[in-house]
Amino acid sequence: MRLQKFIALAGVASRRRAEELIDKGRVKVNGKRVKEMGTKINPETDRVFVDDKEIKLSEERIYIILNKPVGYVTTLSDELDRPKVVDLVKEIKERIYPVGRLDYNTSGLLLLTNDGELTHKITHPSNHVYKIYTCKIGGIITKKEIEKFRSGVDIGGYVTAPAQIEILKKHRDSSLVKILIHEGKNRQIRRMMEAVNHPVIKLKRISIGKINLDNLPSGKWRYLTKEEIQYLKDL
Repeated sequence: MRLQKFIALAGVASRRRAEELIDKGRVKVNGKRVKEMGTKINPETDRVFVDDKEIKLSEERIYIILNKPVGYVTTLSDELDRPKVVDLVKEIKERIYPVGRLDYNTSGLLLLTNDGELTHKITHPSNHVYKIYTCKIGGIITKKEIEKFRSGVDIGGYVTAPAQIEILKKHRDSSLVKILIHEGKNRQIRRMMEAVNHPVIKLKRISIGKINLDNLPSGKWRYLTKEEIQYLKDL
């Protein structure tokens, strides 16, 4: 979106007046003064200031939790025309987007919102927001492999931060484990398990911080409670 349009939609001034504000150096984007007309910004992630006061679009903020089924992508568009998670929340008229991502073959807790600032808080690595997954894996993980998880796993040119892993059930040739991580690298858990020779059979995220999936049915969603929203904002 063009910067002057954003300023106008935020109710600060007309577009022509917004252009004057930009020309006079009174507008900053992400802390940097912008004076070029036609500058484009991302309304969901960029922070805009007029006279050092942050402005935002006046749209209603939406916060929902979805139990993502396997077979859906978390992108807003897909070149293969696969089902998208936003197809499951068509009742929401505002434009919302996933907070972070879950793989096509991974199910479970996914947050969706139109609050770019909150999205940044949850996804930025420096905030160390933990995520918990249940994971069915091939074979039985050993104590030595568990210790490897707790010290960091080399997933190919990158050593993960320490993670927690707990065995929930053991079967003859597979096991169910619970994994807690603070990072969100692409296919991270799958790559971690492959690195210790226990391929993932089934993966589900059950919590982000203190936000829990609980008994929400697969493919269904609900609004976050006021308490849950405040918890996320306080991160």
